[in-house]
Amino acid sequence: MSSYNAAFEIHVHGQVLLRADVTYEQLQDALRPLWAYAGARSLKEGESSFYDEEPGIQFNAQERALQMCWTVRGDDDFRQALDDMCMGLNELAEQGSPIEVTFYDTEFDEDEAPAEAQSRDDFLMLFVGPNPAAIMQVQRDLLVQDVVNLMERHFDGAELGGVVQEIDKLFSQRFEALVSSLELGKPPRGGSGGSGSGHGGNRRPRHLH
Repeated sequence: MSSYNAAFEIHVHGQVLLRADVTYEQLQDALRPLWAYAGARSLKEGESSFYDEEPGIQFNAQERALQMCWTVRGDDDFRQALDDMCMGLNELAEQGSPIEVTFYDTEFDEDEAPAEAQSRDDFLMLFVGPNPAAIMQVQRDLLVQDVVNLMERHFDGAELGGVVQEIDKLFSQRFEALVSSLELGKPPRGGSGGSGSGHGGNRRPRHLH
């Protein structure tokens, strides 16, 4: 994908713990949708970010960790590359992990745009893992963290046990429904996809981690 006149700057950010037997060649193949989209011929060639100050795509063999802080210029078709990447990483992941993706509208000028105009900025939270249970576990953990952080502004943390139990109940029901429908080969609803943020005002800075 040429970066010429690209509609978005797309930032991919996350860390994925990989199985002990995963090789660099396997990881390179799983990440092919990303580096190929950037026009590279290998992971080594495509691991660098569009921004020099970002570490890009790194594989820490000692810690068995894939670390991504990588920006590419592109368009909406990058979403297919993300789907393919998630499918590949599911095969290599040791546990469930979140991956944040930000689409930053390069054609929108907040200072010059009319008041009613909205950018096409978007934010996705993707999840990868060895199985649906691992993906749901990390989804549950992040949701509990967000809800508790929000509610602790008004309540003591010790008072929120019932809230956490209700969240656990919802995820248990979702997992049971997934098993009973025999769709274990598919990600749970919202699983390897993500929840897009609203478009328009209150834009995120390009490099907000």
